Amino acid sequence: MLIREWMTTNVATVTVDISMLKASKLMKERNIRRLPVVDARNHVIGIVSDRDIKAASPSKATTLDAHELYYLLSELKIKDIMTPAPVTVRDSDTVETAALLLEENTFGGLPVVNERDELVGIITDHDIFKVLVEISGARSGGLQLALRLPDEPGALCPIFDTLFKHKANIFTILTSRGDSADGMSNVYIRLHPMPREEEKALIEAVRGELPLEYWVDDRLHEL
Repeated sequence: MLIREWMTTNVATVTVDISMLKASKLMKERNIRRLPVVDARNHVIGIVSDRDIKAASPSKATTLDAHELYYLLSELKIKDIMTPAPVTVRDSDTVETAALLLEENTFGGLPVVNERDELVGIITDHDIFKVLVEISGARSGGLQLALRLPDEPGALCPIFDTLFKHKANIFTILTSRGDSADGMSNVYIRLHPMPREEEKALIEAVRGELPLEYWVDDRLHEL
């Protein structure tokens, strides 16, 4: 999956000379938490977040009067509070690359640029959540089986054979080895909804023939 398939393309931006007040107003109007800062060529030269604005705002305990406070805030520019040269990703990078950068650096979002380094979008942690929901098939319901299988060629064949015998229709398959060093993988298979009696028969077959860890339909069933 490429970032260009999941990023937000209608990106609000600011320039270095915009006041912090205007940037804050734009964030509230668009209900967003960060703004890429661009130059005249639409190249990303910085990023400003709602946390940057909060950190730069005077404390409620300030002794400044309203006029002094407004003047101070109107004079404070984005260039004074932005993070310069932020980490960016290309629209041709994978979503997994973006997710890894977000997780490792505790970022909330990343500007996305094209091959000419022009801003073309932004991908956020919310977009990553949407990807997870989509690839897991969570919105479709159905039955999810969790198995622990050897991490070796052909390990999935027995489960496929069992699912085929019971006319189960696979929606998604996810695998994860995690930090395990025992040569085993966790396998999560979501099936299209099926009649309850057929589902029960399938679960009994899987329990009897395969290393089923648990299954989830409308609730969790642990062994």
